[in-house]
Amino acid sequence: MLRTYGKQLTSAKRLARFRQAMEGTQPPDDIARQAKRRELVQRIAHEVIENLIVNSSPSPVVKAVLDQLEREFGHRYLFEYPLDGGDVHILRETPQGPLDVEGAERNKVLRRLWEIALSKVDGTML
Repeated sequence: MLRTYGKQLTSAKRLARFRQAMEGTQPPDDIARQAKRRELVQRIAHEVIENLIVNSSPSPVVKAVLDQLEREFGHRYLFEYPLDGGDVHILRETPQGPLDVEGAERNKVLRRLWEIALSKVDGTML
């Protein structure tokens, strides 16, 4: 009987060590939740940007994104897709009329647009 009890204790210790080792290799639930949230925020931010480009009457979040972009760059930007299905056109409003934004400035505006959209969506999500 003592021998059987000793074997059970040994097995229990091995099982406890195995469980501890397994817990170290699995990501905590918090990291998985953060990754899911980040993915969801990115998907919604992408939809916000598409809404910004397609809709003429923006939602409050889209309006906040556009307003912040205007404050940071000092210009109002218009975003539109050409009818041929090409890449998005960015136009900067000036007193002389809209000017096409190209090159490094275009990349800078698109990158900042994405960052602002992510920030606004993340701030408004529960």
